[in-house]
Amino acid sequence: MTAPSTFGLSSEARNLHWLLTNLVEEVPGLLSVAVVSSDGLLLLSSDPGRNAEARTGTEQRPTGPKGSAADLATIVSGIGSLTIGAAKLMEAGGVKQTMVAMDDGSLFVMSISDGSLLGVHGAPDCDMSVVAYHMALFVGRAGHVLTPELRSELRQSLEAEPTGSTQ
Repeated sequence: MTAPSTFGLSSEARNLHWLLTNLVEEVPGLLSVAVVSSDGLLLLSSDPGRNAEARTGTEQRPTGPKGSAADLATIVSGIGSLTIGAAKLMEAGGVKQTMVAMDDGSLFVMSISDGSLLGVHGAPDCDMSVVAYHMALFVGRAGHVLTPELRSELRQSLEAEPTGSTQ
């Protein structure tokens, strides 16, 4: 992905972009990451394969679900909704995290304090404990700043980007 421009964004929005970039660069094996609002809208995304492509100027095969941050956001929103419904049905309290292990990768979904979700698609060889730890750090740092105003600003900044730059 071409890194989204943070020009003109508030300091809180720039900090969230920095936190997400840091998560992607610190954790080996991440294919794509998305922050999704409680109503299922993509707020923030990053794709290390696309970032590398932008830095080197070389074509790379898209990674993540169909190579699209919007696809990951849809999956994260759906899984989040399903697990929240299951927790209510089982009277088990709030959902903190969900992990789906697949033959060729893993999907991690973690709740953020305002109902938003952090979703991570990891490679088959990623260290699940490292991914979960860094996701928890992100949620701890980002959760208190995701106000309705900031969510609106992030959503508007994604809509203003040229097509394809959020993949």
